[in-house]
Amino acid sequence: MARGHQKIQSQQKNAKKQAEAKKSKGHDQKAAAKAALVYTCAVCRTQMPDPKTFKQHFESKHPKSPMPPELVDVEA
Repeated sequence: MARGHQKIQSQQKNAKKQAEAKKSKGHDQKAAAKAALVYTCAVCRTQMPDPKTFKQHFESKHPKSPMPPELVDVEA
């Protein structure tokens, strides 16, 4: 009977540990999302995650501005 009590205690301890780990991960998502925005538009300072999106943004929002050299060979 003592082993049954230890099992319940162990499960409760593990559940508490998992809940704390889940809480701490919630804050990392914001930091990860911010780190993923690596391209910044020189005209409007908008941040984008990849060069394809950056080129699409630049073509639609700033058609009269000259294309940055890093976007010339990117296929959108």
